[in-house]
Amino acid sequence: MAQAAGPGYTGYFHMYAVVGVIAVVGVLFVAVAFSAGRLLRPVVPTPEKLLTYECGVDPVGEGWAHTQVRYYVYGFLYVIFAVDSIFLFPWATVFAADGYGAATLVEMFIFLGFLAVGLLYAWKKGVLEWT
Repeated sequence: MAQAAGPGYTGYFHMYAVVGVIAVVGVLFVAVAFSAGRLLRPVVPTPEKLLTYECGVDPVGEGWAHTQVRYYVYGFLYVIFAVDSIFLFPWATVFAADGYGAATLVEMFIFLGFLAVGLLYAWKKGVLEWT
């Protein structure tokens, strides 16, 4: 015999309905904003507006340009340390909990040691010098 849905189920599905309504309202808000922008903006095409534009520099000459590798190295190092610094926040919350003090502290110093060795290696190779 099947059990009928009780009063507990209505509150459960009501929460999904609220999330669904908020999602629909969000999508409608974005659609209305883009539609209003398209309808209200001035459309005056000029030769300057139709020109290819990139990074504030007019496209003159060849499309190929020499780019310094050091920009990528700095970007890569930034991403590494930015992502690794994200791991410090959960560590701080776990470290504050009872019973995790010493083990968590040792693990984080090992983690920071690996980061320090990587930074020292990059420094010794001259990657961090901007000349």
